[in-house]
Parts: sequence; C-alpha cells; structure tokens
Amino acid sequence: MPFDPTLPQPGTEIDADQMRSQLNGLKALIDAVPAGPPGPPGHNGSDGAQGPPGPPGNDGAPGQNGSNGTNGSEGAQGPPGPPFTNFVVDGVATVNPGDPATVQTNFDGASVRFTFGIPQGQVGPAGAPGSPGSNGSEGSQGPPGPPFTNFVVDNVNQLPPGSMPNVSANYDGNAVRLNFGIPQGNEGPQGATGPQGATFGNTLVDNVATLNPGDNATVHTSFDGYNVHFQFGIPRGFPGNDGGSGPQRTPGEVTNMQLNSAINGTSNNSNAVNTLAMTVSDPPTVGEVQAIASKLDELILALRR
Repeated sequence: MPFDPTLPQPGTEIDADQMRSQLNGLKALIDAVPAGPPGPPGHNGSDGAQGPPGPPGNDGAPGQNGSNGTNGSEGAQGPPGPPFTNFVVDGVATVNPGDPATVQTNFDGASVRFTFGIPQGQVGPAGAPGSPGSNGSEGSQGPPGPPFTNFVVDNVNQLPPGSMPNVSANYDGNAVRLNFGIPQGNEGPQGATGPQGATFGNTLVDNVATLNPGDNATVHTSFDGYNVHFQFGIPRGFPGNDGGSGPQRTPGEVTNMQLNSAINGTSNNSNAVNTLAMTVSDPPTVGEVQAIASKLDELILALRR
C-alpha cells in the first residue's frame, strides 16, 4: 500500500497495520530517490599542492551501455535481526489549533513506540441566538381558605421538672387547637418568714340591687384590708299566673351563711385579667408557648377565691 498523507485521520485510534503500511510507503519513496552524479576529480598544481576544486563541467553525452558483469557469489547469511512484535502508542498530546501535527518514534528492541501531537480544531463560529421563550399565562385565583377565628387550648399537661416543654397544634377548620406540656419548676429553697398579713374580719354585703326579670345575676367584690365587701344584683322573677284564693305565703329570707356558702362555690370575677393580644407563629416558639401558659396561670389565680 503506497504512502497516504491523510492518514491517520484526526480523532481516530491508531491501527498497527495502517501505520506499518504508512512507514513502508515512506521507505519506498526514500529508496526511489536517485543518487546524483559524482563530482570531477581535483586538479594538482606544479608544486604538488592540491588546488581548489574547479567548477563542475557540463555533463557529457551518455555512453553506451556496457555488458552486464557476472553475478557475484552469494554472501554468508547475516545474524537474525531482533524480533518485531507490534506498535505501541505511548502518548497522544493535544497541541494548539494551527500547529503542525508531530510524531516521535523509537524502537525498544521488541516494539515500535509512538508519541503523537495532534492539533485541536479551530473554534467554530458562534451559533445564532435562540428565540426567547414565551411566558405562560397567569393562573386563575385559588378559592379562599377557611375562615380563621381563634385559638383553643384543649389541654395543659404538667411534666416532671427538667423535662422539655412541648406543644402540639391542629386546625379543625375553625380554630387552632393547642395541647401543651409544661414542666414543673424545681423546688426552691425554703423562703424566709413573711411579714404579718392583714387581719381578715368579716364578709359584708354592701348592697343588693333588684334587676329586671331575665337579667343575669351580678356580684362585685372588694377587700378593704380587713373586710370582704359584696354588692349583688338579683333579677326579679317573672310575674306568676293568678292562682286564685290560695293561702298567703310569707317572703323568704337568705341568711349570711347561706349566701357565703353560695358565693364560695362560684369563681371570682376575671375582669382584671387582660386579654392575650398576640399572633402565634407556625410552629409556635417556646416564648409564645410560655406567654400562653403564663396567661393561663394568671386567669386561674384570678378566678380562685
């Protein structure tokens, strides 16, 4: 196969048979170059010193072909050459675009080893910019969410001291329902004896007002440092039907003992407890949970008698 200057193709793997054919083709081209004619002999001067060579003369006419000489005797067989096995590519380096390709070879006694330098291709022109995509249409407005009203505390569990507080929340479609776990505080040291408190005297009813039938009963309390004062509002009963000429009943009376017993079974007025105006985050923070727990304690203490 003659030498092909287009092989190997860029980006292809090296093939041993192809490279062997390329090298043999190069050798054949080198061997086919004819040798030039020998130059004329130099001219000797009178003093025997060799003068500078003269200019070459014109080529003479070609002489007639002489007869072929006899074939010489065959020489002795030379020693065997080193065994040849295969081609080995030691490396392929990438050179800059436009640089000539390079190849280096050496023979290690068994393999012909190659190192190639392959130039990169020139950078192609930039492609035309693509057309911008269109924006999607705006979606329709979603339906309104359910109305939100308030928070409801379903349960407050007391945890052992040192426990982590916890809170769980769920939404029933109308209210956020909270369940708290509040750890007890560690028992503190015995405090010093406090000062003598105010002497408690009597329970006094300052006023009992008659309210209209159907009104809610009212009670107001105050403490002057010695006595507890009450002011009651009692609704008048609805007029009864005429029962005829039955026996006349005497008006009933309520003793202080009966009144105190009834009052002690009710909760105190909670008007002094302010509302908890806050917005709880999702999920609630420890500070928000502690604020709710503190407000519950304040309400419970205010309702106690």
